[in-house]
Amino acid sequence: MISLHTSPLDQPGTGDAGGMNVYVVELSKRLADLGIEVDVFTRATSSALPARVELMPGVMVRNVAAGPYEGLTKNELPAQLCTFARAVLRAEAIHEPGYYDVIHSHYWLSGQVGLLARDRWAVPLVHTMHTMAKVKNASLAEDDVPEPPARLLGEEQVVEAADRLLANTDDERNELITLYGAQPAKVGVVNPGVDLEVFSPGDQAGSRRAVGLPEDAVVLAFVGRIQPLKAPDLLIRAAARMLERDPSLRQRLVVAIIGGPSGNGMEHPESHAELARALGVDDVTRFVKPMERSGLADWYRAASVVCVPSYSESFGLVALEAQACGTPVVAAAVGGLTTAVADGQTGLLVPGHAVDDFADALSRIATDPVRRETMSRAAVKHAQGFGWELTARKTLSAYRTAAQTMAADLAAEVIG
Repeated sequence: MISLHTSPLDQPGTGDAGGMNVYVVELSKRLADLGIEVDVFTRATSSALPARVELMPGVMVRNVAAGPYEGLTKNELPAQLCTFARAVLRAEAIHEPGYYDVIHSHYWLSGQVGLLARDRWAVPLVHTMHTMAKVKNASLAEDDVPEPPARLLGEEQVVEAADRLLANTDDERNELITLYGAQPAKVGVVNPGVDLEVFSPGDQAGSRRAVGLPEDAVVLAFVGRIQPLKAPDLLIRAAARMLERDPSLRQRLVVAIIGGPSGNGMEHPESHAELARALGVDDVTRFVKPMERSGLADWYRAASVVCVPSYSESFGLVALEAQACGTPVVAAAVGGLTTAVADGQTGLLVPGHAVDDFADALSRIATDPVRRETMSRAAVKHAQGFGWELTARKTLSAYRTAAQTMAADLAAEVIG
């Protein structure tokens, strides 16, 4: 696997670490459980990192020195692709030919390296986009910045040359075909999963005690990277609107923003705290740093509702993790969130990003114990259909399909 711009060893929720990190880690682990050895190549971001770190038996993370360890943004990483690719090719060269059977690249930067390795090793390239510039640029937040033309071109090159493309949902498959001209026959759909052992229902009162919340609180939670694309400001604004409508709610309301600054959010990391003060909700708003998954599961269970108001989301692992813990979700009706959330059953999907609409949806669940309990049970059942083992088995099948297709194409060239 190639995960150039973000390491599976990084803590999700800040910087460039997010759902893709979880995806690479969990998929690699489950593939190892199926007997597949996985090497994950990523760019080293510290001189203190060893060159090789065993994530678990069968999964090795290789930290590649490519450019300065700190300070590079994603938009500056294309200049390091050659250096990174050289290290990947060297790692394979110390083994007998045919050491790797397949390359799975994640995000377009990794895909560029994967294309070079594919041609050098004569093994298939399977690629997962995770996010797509054309989709993101079509639905930017008001203060977000469009993805640069270089990324659009790079994505088009990867889509054209990869042997197999894995989409998270049917909608993403259609976007690859209509926006990028992908050949329908080589685009498969594999839903991401959720760790059903870590993220599972539990005692809400106990979880609230664990995170320091009153047992009778109305808790609205956002989990993710703090940046315009993820729109945590929308939850703060919606909470303020809820208090305007019902001032008595202030005695019990808690708004938890769990995550760290990322992307454009790093330019003004205090902006959301300033927004909360300006709206008069700083007394009910808590900013919580990213944490390990066990602690995150407590926050999911403690929440009355988890809000996922993103402008673009390839799938929305946060929504799935929350539901696995029995917590309903209010989410924007965009991208993979329309698959991750069963609208009206496990949560509510909100068309657009109007503050009033999100305030309405959050109130309908958070202040109605009967509806919340019904949705909670449905959420757990819904999430159980998305285990990582199923994701790994479907991905392994895609690897085999890609290998068979490449072998057939090579045989046809020889005959021709």
